[in-house]
Order: sequence, then C-alpha cells, then structure tokens
Amino acid sequence: MPHDDFATEPVRGLPERLPPGEEILWQGQPDWWALAKEALAVRWVAGYFVLFAVWRAIVAGGSLPFWEAVRTGSPFLVLGAVACGLLVLVAVVQAKATVYTITNRRVAMRIGAALTLTLNLPFKWIGSAALDLRQGGTGTIALSLLGETRLSYLNTWPHVRPWRIKRTEPALRCIPDAARVARILAEAAETRLAEPQVERSGPAPAALAAE
Repeated sequence: MPHDDFATEPVRGLPERLPPGEEILWQGQPDWWALAKEALAVRWVAGYFVLFAVWRAIVAGGSLPFWEAVRTGSPFLVLGAVACGLLVLVAVVQAKATVYTITNRRVAMRIGAALTLTLNLPFKWIGSAALDLRQGGTGTIALSLLGETRLSYLNTWPHVRPWRIKRTEPALRCIPDAARVARILAEAAETRLAEPQVERSGPAPAALAAE
C-alpha cells in the first residue's frame, strides 16, 4: 500500500498547528521541470554529452564510414540520457517533498527528500526578497536574512539562491506564478512589520473593581 511520509503533519507543510491569529496566505511547490533546468542544469548536462558524441563521431569519421562513425558516439548519448533521467528524477522527488508556505507572520519551508527539515522564517528576520522571474511565469524568490541568522548552504540546497554560500539565502525555487506570490509576500510582510510591537515590563495593572 502507498505510504505518505507526511501524513502525521497537523497542517500540510508545517510541523505544528498555527497559533491564534496566524493564517496561511499561500502554499506551493517547485515546478519540477523548472527545478531540473535551473537548479540541476539538466540542459547543460545534455549538451555536454551531445558535444562529446559529436566530437567522437568527427574523430572517427577520418577512418570510418559515416554511419559507423556516428555509432562510435552513441555510447555518450546513452550515458547522457541516463544522467539526465537521474537528474529529472531528483527534481521530481525534491518538488514532491517540498512545501513552501507564506502566512501573515512568516515564511515556512518544508524541504528535503531524504532528510526533511522545516525552516520557519518570521518576517522580522527577513531583510529583503529578490524575485528572479523566468519565461512562462515561474521564478525564484530569494530571502536575505538579517542579523546573525545563518543557514547551511548544503543542508538547504537546492532551496537557496545559487552561489550565495557564505551568506546563504533561502529561496522559494522555481515556483509557478512567481510574480503573484512575490506580491503576497510583500504585502504580508509590510502589514506585519507595520503592526506596533507592545512589550510589557513590570507587573500587569490590577483590574478595576466594579462599583
């Protein structure tokens, strides 16, 4: 029988129920094909093997008939197909295991296929968000964190902004309709940060007795 590894989640994508006053504004996952192209560079890998196959056929063409020369490059095409198939499989598994959540208080990211973890990023930890919009509407929203908040690049990859290793920026990678999601995030963060923060110091005032 099929088994759902996340069946025990009280709320999809979150390790616990939302506290009073918090609500989910958006949830989504990466587009697996966009993830394969952008995070796993599947097209570059395919091009690499095709280039080797063509080079091998050209070299062999000096001493072999055309079709035999072409066949000498075919093993590279087979290896390339296998490599690209594995990369696509990784992208599908990663996309299926991932849930990005935006609430009116934070961004939460349930990530990881083999080792699952959930990142909870309150808006007050986020300094800025950068949108990388691609053709077709998919895009990545990278979050720049404030202060001493640090994340491991390796533990959070591929859900990070590429090559920001020293100062890792978690990212909602390759999400559909990214421009709309970016607007939801911006409006929620502005509303939350505009709320006055009341801190209580000292004992609470005694309640007035009814007359």
